[in-house]
Amino acid sequence: MKVGEEIAVFDQQRRKESDERDPTYFSYYAQFVHQQNMLQDSIRTSLYQTAILSNSNALFLGKTIMDLGAGSGILSYFAVRAGAEKVYAVEASGMADKIQKLMDHTDLSNCWLKGKLTVIKSKIEEVDHCDKVDTLISEPIGVLLVHERMIESYIVARDRFLKPGGAMVPSMGTIYVAPFSDANLWSQTMAKVRFWEQQDFYGIDFSPLAKDAKDEVFGQPIVGGFDARILISPAHAQTVIVDFRTVTKEEIQDIIIPFTWVAQYTGLVHGIAAWFDINLGGYILSTAPHAEKTHWHQVRMMLKEPLAVNAFETIRGWFRMVANPMRSYDITAEIVTGQTALSDPKAPMQFDNRLNTEGYTRRFARWALHEQTYYFDQPPPDHVAKPEYAGLYEPETSNNAPLTGFFE
Repeated sequence: MKVGEEIAVFDQQRRKESDERDPTYFSYYAQFVHQQNMLQDSIRTSLYQTAILSNSNALFLGKTIMDLGAGSGILSYFAVRAGAEKVYAVEASGMADKIQKLMDHTDLSNCWLKGKLTVIKSKIEEVDHCDKVDTLISEPIGVLLVHERMIESYIVARDRFLKPGGAMVPSMGTIYVAPFSDANLWSQTMAKVRFWEQQDFYGIDFSPLAKDAKDEVFGQPIVGGFDARILISPAHAQTVIVDFRTVTKEEIQDIIIPFTWVAQYTGLVHGIAAWFDINLGGYILSTAPHAEKTHWHQVRMMLKEPLAVNAFETIRGWFRMVANPMRSYDITAEIVTGQTALSDPKAPMQFDNRLNTEGYTRRFARWALHEQTYYFDQPPPDHVAKPEYAGLYEPETSNNAPLTGFFE
């Protein structure tokens, strides 16, 4: 079999496995409790409303709109409020029937929606007939922007149904990564591994499983809010911008983020923190740790072995996300300090022997985004939140004054 044929077979297998997961995925979003969770994210819902209504004249008034992955239909309703002439609400889950039920009662309530909205119960990939639209709206975002791989459907809708020059809300997303230090979280994670190191648990020696347990536990991204003061370096210069208006499906399936950070403290890098923002018609919805809380939170990915850094030291590396059949992404990363050379992100990972000098200053890691777990920090009061309580140590300047950092 030729290489091209092998790739085609692999892609077909990935699509088959992804399709097999779709019933569970759409069943999840057909439940009121999950729609309510998203609707009650006031930052998300109110900013979408503001973005749509504020862009009424330019993007919605008298125009034809598609709402992809409409869910409860909230964005479709906002679009009608903004003056849309026609809205196609495309929803593959059973929530499509709930939107239709609202439409069936527009003689009695929500009369302003009457005749404005058409429900299409289908995956966008299977929609055969639909008018071209002026504006495409959606909330195709998951944890770390890309989890659930809904952005790929957003791209399909763009390519098939958006008129040339049409608008997209959101139009782009930005992913941020930064190094963090959190000895407490690392110790709690390691405690799960210690259980499997027991050699006499009711007479059973579990220790042969300890390495597998460590690989699994440390391979689970941790979703939840955290105090931005645990960041060893800011992430403002380390971003990857995903322009939904131009990105291809192939590009969104393999994302590489190179980074260069400068440590602001002496301490241990326990892992990589990540978050994102999206552009909603000129309004920025941020999920950063210093921003208001959303249901996406932030993500932290732990290193199995922390990396020691000194203040002002340069930290380099890459962070790669590759789409998998679980409607999510496999993540790999490399972090180095000093003069250690970086490897090729697309080459097979070669774990260094920690007994040689390169092993001192390099860490490789891998995580499965679909195996995410949850943990929510309780930050200390500001009057006791000093760097040393987080295991971070401020450098002295030439005049012996401490460097101003996140804790000021």
